[in-house]
Amino acid sequence: MRVYFLSYLPAALKLNGIYLGTVDGFERHIELDPCDRVFAELLPGNNLQPLNFFLDEDFFKSPPKFADVYLLGGDALIYIREYGAKDVKLNVIYQTRFFGSLVTIFSQGGVYLTIDGAEYSLTPLPPEFSNLYAEEKTLAGRSVLAVYGGNRLLIISDGGKKVFLNPADTAEFGDFLTISAPFETCTAAKAECKFSYDGEALTLVSGRTVETRPPEKNILHFAFFESVLTRGDCEKYLNDELKPRAGDLKSYLGNFVSVTIPTEKFYFTHGNIAAAGLVYPRAENLYEVKYFAVTLDGDKISNIFPIDQP
Repeated sequence: MRVYFLSYLPAALKLNGIYLGTVDGFERHIELDPCDRVFAELLPGNNLQPLNFFLDEDFFKSPPKFADVYLLGGDALIYIREYGAKDVKLNVIYQTRFFGSLVTIFSQGGVYLTIDGAEYSLTPLPPEFSNLYAEEKTLAGRSVLAVYGGNRLLIISDGGKKVFLNPADTAEFGDFLTISAPFETCTAAKAECKFSYDGEALTLVSGRTVETRPPEKNILHFAFFESVLTRGDCEKYLNDELKPRAGDLKSYLGNFVSVTIPTEKFYFTHGNIAAAGLVYPRAENLYEVKYFAVTLDGDKISNIFPIDQP
């Protein structure tokens, strides 16, 4: 079994106590047998807590919460997406009384939101909220608290409820909430969404996906699959024969949640074909990657078909 390692931060990798190098955003791989129950250690910098676990059959069936596992046929990819902080001192980042609720954002190993009012709630927040600013806004005639952290937006109602927590490059408040949210795609696509608000919840009124730059021909197939995923104008990538069947693409491809580049082993097995890996959830933190390829007729897609796992 070939196992690939990725980490959102650089970290030293040890297997059975042997240092094998550094893992980061570029995949590294080893060959192992889960039956051997290999002991893995990842040691990040920045004074973060190390991680350790056994690479066995249970790990690949039920990954720990700090890792995402992607099954690639007989192989697997492990993505380490969080490390614990050694400094767990409580630090209040922001606090205000908003109508009848005390709103607090603090860090203690991670970043958290508490709302203490008619009810009490504790919500983990993305790390972007370790640096934030907040302001009161009016939405559909009601006061809301808008908290900005990086390109993330948190909205709290005057009743002390979290009503929105998502990426948003821009946000306009008024009779409706209008946001522009980025997708991580090769066309730098953005979702432009409009929500109504009843004082309790937001309801999507309209939305569209806008691609802000055209893809180069060698990555056109990635742009196509990402367009299907983000509900963009995928029809423009198809030739005249396939365009009438654009509405069938979602049911044909299934409920995939992201698009990934095939591994080096895939290209070694199948050659340099126009293929992409589609990622399907199987369980918590566990995903399966299935490969689909396209046939190009000039700069248009004339066929879409699955590829057996390498």
